[in-house]
Amino acid sequence: MEDLHDRISRLISDIDREGLAQAADWSDSITRADFEESAANLARYLSLRRRDLRPLQRELMALGLSSLGRVESRVSPALLAVEATLAGLSGLPAKARPLEEAFFAGERLLDTRTRELFGPAHSSRPTALLVTCPTKAAVNPEFMLELAKRGVEAVRINCAHDDADHWERMIRHTRTAEEKTGHRLKILMDLAGPKIRTGAVLGKKSKARVRLGDVLAVVPPEGFGDIELKERYSAVECTLPEALKVVQPGHRLFIDDGEIGTLIEQVEPWGVQARVVSVMKKGARLKPEKGINLPDTDIDVPALTKQDITDLDFVAHHADGVSFSFVQSVDDVIVLQKALAERRPHDWQTLSLILKIETPRAVSNLPDIIVQAAGRQPAGIMIARGDLAVEIGFARLAEMQDEILWIGEAARVPVIWATQVLEHFVKKGTHSRGEMTDAAMAARSECVMLNKGPYLLEAIDMLDTLLERMDGHQHKKTPQLRRLQTW
Repeated sequence: MEDLHDRISRLISDIDREGLAQAADWSDSITRADFEESAANLARYLSLRRRDLRPLQRELMALGLSSLGRVESRVSPALLAVEATLAGLSGLPAKARPLEEAFFAGERLLDTRTRELFGPAHSSRPTALLVTCPTKAAVNPEFMLELAKRGVEAVRINCAHDDADHWERMIRHTRTAEEKTGHRLKILMDLAGPKIRTGAVLGKKSKARVRLGDVLAVVPPEGFGDIELKERYSAVECTLPEALKVVQPGHRLFIDDGEIGTLIEQVEPWGVQARVVSVMKKGARLKPEKGINLPDTDIDVPALTKQDITDLDFVAHHADGVSFSFVQSVDDVIVLQKALAERRPHDWQTLSLILKIETPRAVSNLPDIIVQAAGRQPAGIMIARGDLAVEIGFARLAEMQDEILWIGEAARVPVIWATQVLEHFVKKGTHSRGEMTDAAMAARSECVMLNKGPYLLEAIDMLDTLLERMDGHQHKKTPQLRRLQTW
């Protein structure tokens, strides 16, 4: 027992030392005083999780003590509480135990920041809802009114679609709905970012269908004239020509959320030649305006495009927050924050910043990105599960979305669970067991995003009930031991 106490004491000392060093490296990024302790907690959490704690956990569990499995928001208080208990069990001099107020301070701070981003909590559902606006929201005031009546916390306007006139009308309808219902809706606007998409398609009758083993030519915009179209080729444009300049043979290239998977075989002056290595048995049709992912390729392009900078002129003065697509580094965040400061020099730090995590590089840099963002303005994380799944692999997505949730909680920064939540129901009006389970898992986040579709309002009602029930069952990683209703 005394040996276990000594090991915990050494662990606390090591984590404090390493955490202080990491926090010092971050100090220049932080101007919000209330984030300094959150950054310190995140630094300690990273230090703790760089160790394999599984043997230690089992020893603590056998003594009926905390296994350290739920320390995200309170690293030091949790470790100090265990140390104090072990000291008492070992007959060593008593050590100060953290007060309950300090033990749960991180949870309360995360809750405060969640309300800062999304507004007051729903009366019975603490998980916020974020709803993507369809084009019809610009012409149909009833859409926003229905969202407000249902207590939706925030709406998302995607700058990749529509234009400033549509966005202005969406916002006007939102404010009218607020006046009628007394319910405030936060407006988050998504910058499109340097999305890589398919352009024009070339094949038989201009409707190319590719099958396993087919060869596919990928060319820059208007690049079909530079290749000799052979019978074995289908061809498609890539809207980001810079990407084709840095790919290498052996790199993977996915199209349409991974529906078509290819392997680059040759790099040519006109583009690249790729072979289809994964696709449905019947093949898949190449279509324009579908996403392209290059998970093995380091594409060094600015996260803010010329169009994003133009859109910021509107966004900075009309939105409550900015969602940052394709953010991958601290430098990306600095560029955006400078652009916001140019447009709102006196109060840009009141705008919230949502970090959309959709690439392996963003995942690797996530702690530093969070500190740069949340150290200067209200910030949140969006798990962009569509692109992220293709980029890191579908098999790894489940563990990665958990790890992002943990990092967000350790930094006391809200996390948005996004992409394909109740998607089948939203589009078809019928649900599946798998997507209901996925939606239930989303309750561990601070906010859940729903995309547009004909059955969106019904999906909101269903999700509202589901999240309310899950709130009594699970809080983050902690089961809530309410009285069982069935037995």
